[in-house]
Amino acid sequence: ALLVLLGLIVWGSHTSLVSRFEKVEAAWANVETEYQSRADKVQVITKIVRNAANFEKQTLTDVIEARSKATSIQIDASDLTPENLAKFEQAQSQLTGALSKLMVTVERYPELRATDAFRDFQAQYEGIENRIAKARRDFNGATRKYNSKRKKFPSNIAAMLFGFEEKPYFKANAGTENAPTDIDLGFDE
Repeated sequence: ALLVLLGLIVWGSHTSLVSRFEKVEAAWANVETEYQSRADKVQVITKIVRNAANFEKQTLTDVIEARSKATSIQIDASDLTPENLAKFEQAQSQLTGALSKLMVTVERYPELRATDAFRDFQAQYEGIENRIAKARRDFNGATRKYNSKRKKFPSNIAAMLFGFEEKPYFKANAGTENAPTDIDLGFDE
């Protein structure tokens, strides 16, 4: 009877861990979907910008290369290790940086900013970044629940027996805790 009871406890814990892991997988799929949406929009903006006369080619090349690298890194939810997530985040951060540089550079091209296609992109881009942030928060929430469940007794026994590994969280990029100090607000001193 004791073995049957222990078996039921382990089986119940396993079932619960599987359910939590499925939520982590779904949240990860949402993260990937939002990043892919951004990559698709970047492809559109590069075409718009490429058609602008005299636009800095290096800035555009940097964006195209960063997009290529960001979309080349694919991670399955079952292979979410801190190292793999760091590689994914590094590629996404490079794309974010290249896009930021592009947006600053575009400020020098009023004819480009005046196009409907570019204004549409700017409006959509803010929404994309907000959806990415929300998907990352949702992923971290699902991961927190999963990691917490796998650490608690008796689930920790089932986690050990069936190989349920701890999953990493998205973290802020280094330096984001500091406010920018070199912002040009356009005021003369």
